Formats: sequence, structure tokens, C-alpha cells
Amino acid sequence: MHRTAIRHLSTADPTLASIITRVGACRFEPRTDGTHFEALLRSIIYQQLSGRAAATIHGRFVALYPRRSATAARVLSTTDDTLRSVGLSRQKIGYMRDLAARVEARELPVRTLHHLPDDELIEALVRVKGIGRWTAHMFLMFRLGRPDVLPELDLGIQKAIQIAWRRRKLPKPADVTRIGARWAPYRTVASWYLWRSLE
Repeated sequence: MHRTAIRHLSTADPTLASIITRVGACRFEPRTDGTHFEALLRSIIYQQLSGRAAATIHGRFVALYPRRSATAARVLSTTDDTLRSVGLSRQKIGYMRDLAARVEARELPVRTLHHLPDDELIEALVRVKGIGRWTAHMFLMFRLGRPDVLPELDLGIQKAIQIAWRRRKLPKPADVTRIGARWAPYRTVASWYLWRSLE
């Protein structure tokens, strides 16, 4: 499935080629279960938490709803106390309510987000409180499986580049973009390999 991407990346960049050889087969796959709205809620819940803690809170949160399905209307009608009881912070509750309100008001075309080009989709998502460029990139990669996304703000990507390219300092986002230019149009797979190289 990722053969063409791996061939291109290995030819375009010898440093990345050695990472690919070391890591092995590419197992990158987007998560397509549930709705786009639920995927965005999940990304808000997971922000700045360890995977295990976030998974616990997310599990409790979806259990609040019939068939574990959170819709915008259901989120808006859930009290703050109930949301706090599953482990959500006030700040994240605010973010989730802002997202739900924009979806209900049809300001964010959540059902048809996958039709938008990357730049327009990022622009639409960052209008929501608590969704920045990094979260929009994660949505493009892990929800929609877009092939050419390089999350230049991601600390893991920066760290992997610092180690592999033997830099004294963490590269700035502009450096990540410049180094990654040669990986286009397969920067998503390149990013996956950079994250795996840290394991």
C-alpha cells in the first residue's frame, strides 16, 4: 500500500532512507470509525494528556451517550457537572461546547470536511476554540489519511529530526518545513517514520 511512498522517500533523502530501513514496514492507517465530529472531540480530549489517561477519560465520555455516539446536540445538552465527572477539565469542556455549537449552527461543515482541500480544512478547523494547526494536521493525517501532511509544530517530529540529522538544537518549524520539502507528496508517511524512529 505504501510502496510508492517508501520508494520516493528512500530515493529523495538518504537520512530518511536509513530510518525506513531501521523501522521496517509502514503500518500507518487512518482511523475511520465514528463520525468526523466524534474524531474532533477525541482529539480535544487527548490534547496534553498521556495516551492511557486520555483513553480512560474518552471511554467514560462516550459511555454517557446512547450507542456511545456523541452528537453536537447531545454534547450541548450535557451539563458541565456531568462532563466534569468523567474527568474533563473546564477548559476542554469549553472547547467541546464551542465545537458542538459551531456544528449545530452549521458554521463548521463537519459532515463534508473530507471534501475540502488541506489548507481550507485547516482554516475551517482553527476557528474552533482549542483546535489549532497541530490538531488540524492530526485530523488530516489520522482521520482522513491525507498523504502529504507534515506537522511542523509537532515536538516528536522536531526531536526525530534533531537526532537523525545530528543537530545540536531542536529544529524550528520553518526548518522542519524546509527539510521535509523533498518528501512531498508523501510527507504523512515520512512523519510516521520519524515518530517510529523515536521508539
